[in-house]
Amino acid sequence: MIRFENVSKRFPSKDGETIAVNNVNLEIEKGEIFGIIGFSGAGKSTLVRHVNLLEYPTCGNVYFEDFNLTKASERELRKYRQKIGMIFQQFNLLAQRNVVENIVYPLEIAGAGKKERLERAEELLRLVGLEDKKRAYPAQLSGGQKQRVAIARALSTKPGVLLCDEATSALDPITTRAILGLLKEINEKLGVTIVVITHEMKVVEQICDRVAVMSSGVIEEVGTVKDVFLNPKSETARKLILPEDNGLKADEKRRILRIAFDGQSAFLPVISSLTVECDTMINILGANTENIGGKAYGQMLIELPEDSHKENKIKKYLDSHGIHYEEGGKKNEQGYDRTA
Repeated sequence: MIRFENVSKRFPSKDGETIAVNNVNLEIEKGEIFGIIGFSGAGKSTLVRHVNLLEYPTCGNVYFEDFNLTKASERELRKYRQKIGMIFQQFNLLAQRNVVENIVYPLEIAGAGKKERLERAEELLRLVGLEDKKRAYPAQLSGGQKQRVAIARALSTKPGVLLCDEATSALDPITTRAILGLLKEINEKLGVTIVVITHEMKVVEQICDRVAVMSSGVIEEVGTVKDVFLNPKSETARKLILPEDNGLKADEKRRILRIAFDGQSAFLPVISSLTVECDTMINILGANTENIGGKAYGQMLIELPEDSHKENKIKKYLDSHGIHYEEGGKKNEQGYDRTA
């Protein structure tokens, strides 16, 4: 569906030039929800702006449906851009237009008739759950409602791809979950390929099928969300999974076990059962887990006991229940020592 071949983007700077995207090769498949994750300045937004050539690569090629966009004429590029919708962190709604007028704006540019525009707006208002807000103006809407309008507007031309650039960063956690649920519904109902740009692992965990980890303009690893979450290969992925500012930082002085939850029943009392069956008290150092649809996602750090017999019992219990874990706190040149 979307393919980057040796794509690089350089910007002039006072020190010479800045490399925002560095020789990226990446393929996003039709119908999937694909995440691109990294810290601020990683080059994520610059890369995604190449999909519709809002940014032209300094070198390399960008393909959409096997058509090389970098070789397209202006007319061809306009046609392909209609197949690519985009939503942003700050919504970018037109303040002087009401909800319906915002939604139909791309159709006006495309030359669609008034009847067609209004019918499409009504259809999209039902999809995003804003039928009662059609005459409201952006200033009268909440952040979540504004983003729903932005999603409807992006879908007005019936695109095959929806680009979401930090689309939930300005929203509270409950609204974020609702918007991500809506995007997933759109993907399933309409078959739209969705590309999600984010710096939050919890966004990727909730919605994405596959994810690319990006740092300093380079794609460091690509894989299913489960594989990257359970077995991060890059230091960037490790830092995204275990942020240093939320109490989940590995401790050099203690032996720590990171327990990863990737869809087990949220109602399974893992730690309580582990304490009873292993006959040992468990010191929980930190956790960031979520119950999404009755399933647990996230991770927990526990301190390993000094007693090697009890340590082995803990690991045996986790193995027998199919729960992934890895040991941290002691490091080697490759990263954390692994036990699973």
